[in-house]
Amino acid sequence: MDMHSVLLYGCAVVVIVSGSQLLATLATKGCEETHPPLALLRAWRQPVPRAAAGLVAAMVVLGVAQTAAPSMIDALERHPHGAWWRAVTALLVQSSGWFQLLFNLAALVVVAPLAERQFGSWRTLLVFMTSGVTAQAVSMAGWSLQGGGDSVAICGLVGALATWYAARGGVVALRRVALLIPAAGLVLCLLTNNHGVGLLVGGALGVGLAIPARSSLAV
Repeated sequence: MDMHSVLLYGCAVVVIVSGSQLLATLATKGCEETHPPLALLRAWRQPVPRAAAGLVAAMVVLGVAQTAAPSMIDALERHPHGAWWRAVTALLVQSSGWFQLLFNLAALVVVAPLAERQFGSWRTLLVFMTSGVTAQAVSMAGWSLQGGGDSVAICGLVGALATWYAARGGVVALRRVALLIPAAGLVLCLLTNNHGVGLLVGGALGVGLAIPARSSLAV
């Protein structure tokens, strides 16, 4: 295994492990006696996070559609010299098959409702779309000319939660762990991996979302 692969998989481990700790902490806030897996399910409690539900429903429908009509992937994914709108539609298909489809759907089910509980509906959609479309656009510019998937947008939500938590002044140890996520994003960008773009764009938006909260606490 070459150094590029070692760094790539190392960053993936950092994001998954650090992100899992952060998500578990956010999920168990106010119900520390509940085990994290059950607490994650509580993120879907009433009132149901509508934006998260809409994203999950859309991805399930699109996943079924691309399975029934595989030509849909080619019609919507990134292409070399493809039209600009493919930076948007590439989020709608999973070009690497069943594993990508199921993994991304599971990640969205966990991350999206927690993000909406912290940011609200429209801000969650803003982070998802902005980070996802930016990552797809950078890919089309030369990093990865063909493909598709919403994992870059999910990375945006994780990056936003990480910097939002760190900027708001949570538990010191977890703030340091959370900051490993944008750091991994930077390394991924240096490796020209589009997930790094999603993490950094989401991270920048997360800082912006934390500023009003800190200002209100200071008043």
